[in-house]
Amino acid sequence: MRRKQTIGTKIKKLLQKIIENIMQASDETESEFIEQSQSMMKQRISQNLEDNEAFLKNIFDKSSDIIFRNFQVGKNQAGLLIFIDGLTNSEAVNSDVLRPLIQYGNSANQEEILKESNIKNILQNQVITTAQLSGGKTNEEVVKSVLTGDVAILVDGMGQAIFASMRQWDKRSVEEPQVEPVIRGPREGFTESLRTNTSMVRRRLKTPTLKTELMKVGRLSQTDVVIIYLTGICDEKLVDEIRKRISRIDIDVILDSGYIEELIEDNPSSVFPQLAHTERPDKLASSLLEGQVGIMVDNTPFALIAPHPFFRMMQAPDDYYERALGMSLIRLLRYVFLFIALLMPAVYIALSTFHQGMIPTELLLSMAASRENIPFPAFIEAMIMEIFFEALREAGVRLPRPVGQTVSIVGALVIGQAAIQAGIVSAPMVITVSITGIASFTVPQFNQAIAIRVLRFMLMILAGMLGLYGVFMGFLVILIHMASLRSFGVPYLSPIAPLELSSLKDVFIRVPWWAMVTRPGFTVSEDIKRMKDSLRPRPPK
Repeated sequence: MRRKQTIGTKIKKLLQKIIENIMQASDETESEFIEQSQSMMKQRISQNLEDNEAFLKNIFDKSSDIIFRNFQVGKNQAGLLIFIDGLTNSEAVNSDVLRPLIQYGNSANQEEILKESNIKNILQNQVITTAQLSGGKTNEEVVKSVLTGDVAILVDGMGQAIFASMRQWDKRSVEEPQVEPVIRGPREGFTESLRTNTSMVRRRLKTPTLKTELMKVGRLSQTDVVIIYLTGICDEKLVDEIRKRISRIDIDVILDSGYIEELIEDNPSSVFPQLAHTERPDKLASSLLEGQVGIMVDNTPFALIAPHPFFRMMQAPDDYYERALGMSLIRLLRYVFLFIALLMPAVYIALSTFHQGMIPTELLLSMAASRENIPFPAFIEAMIMEIFFEALREAGVRLPRPVGQTVSIVGALVIGQAAIQAGIVSAPMVITVSITGIASFTVPQFNQAIAIRVLRFMLMILAGMLGLYGVFMGFLVILIHMASLRSFGVPYLSPIAPLELSSLKDVFIRVPWWAMVTRPGFTVSEDIKRMKDSLRPRPPK
């Protein structure tokens, strides 16, 4: 038996070695194949069209949407078109590229292309009628252009490629913003098409100082990213810093602007967002006019705005479309409800658990009567209600819209009433959590509201352990953390800390437009004035 076992173990070891050798050989073969492919991609385009066609068909193997169309220019001049069905306008390819090439080959000048040394110039200047043309000399340029929706044109003996821009694909039409509802103002939002988005900003800022720098990010996705800003208003150092941070991104794919946001912000471990996102072109245009920089990403309707301090998160585009006095009061109301959303549950826990003497006697007796049969302390009671409220809010977001709002509203009413009748939670706690939930909806920026919701739970824990001392200590830590944050070099609490008096006219209140003569000083470099000093309306004499 022992001998059989030793023979069996030897056979197993031998098989394992054979398998390891095979795997090692396959890995070496695969790595050699990858290296060969990469070296081939960087090589220049061959003058032999058959070699180019064989290489490209090998690269685009098992890709049914890649179209290879052979044609003839002249009697013995072969050509090849390559494009992707679904990303390219086929009608434009037929009318502006393929038909002129074939007609040129059948015309009286069909031998001219054979005699000319520069075939590319003849095709670009005399044959192809599309407006946007470019060229490339390497196989890698051909592959990238085809994958972005361009038409690659190869001709035997040319030794390089011509790229005709005829991109066209199905896209969502311009609609009203979904995340940032409009009360008064333009009712169009960004779409997933990058050029549609840049055109909407161009329509609002008809100036040559509006710059749109294109970058490619993502090894596999090759996503188009545009840095948009106004020269003369925006600080060039800020643009350089954003450009450097985006160029350092080395990732396989970029599917949304949220990828860019997390990879370029100053402090990614902070709960507070240091960039804003918007799907409203008017908001992006107004931010550019105040010296900020926009980052627009293809395939997403959300543009990023940098830098974006905390107090700008509390401003909504509608604040500037209505009268200053009314919107100033609404903005002050937002700040009041911001503190309610952050502190109210924690303060309730602290008062009802540690500091009952601070509660008026009649209110204290009412609270004690409502909590008489409640089996949980105030902290556990508040955590149960807050968690259920967050779950209902998440369910309302994820469900289909006609159903989601109904489920969230009805669910909150039914669960709240049932919890009170069952003696699980008290009525004052339901009121506290409900007011807190409503207050969190008043924050205009969604990612800022998420930060407030997270910090609310931390303050509730401190209140359950230390009472009001824990609440004050936690609030002080939050302020210290916010004061230490930077958004692309701009202090997060600007213009309050450090204090800038000239910029306070658009923080807690909004002064009338005729009084906002200058732009915020913490982002603007040169053109600080936005209007004349004498635009204040005066009554007729």
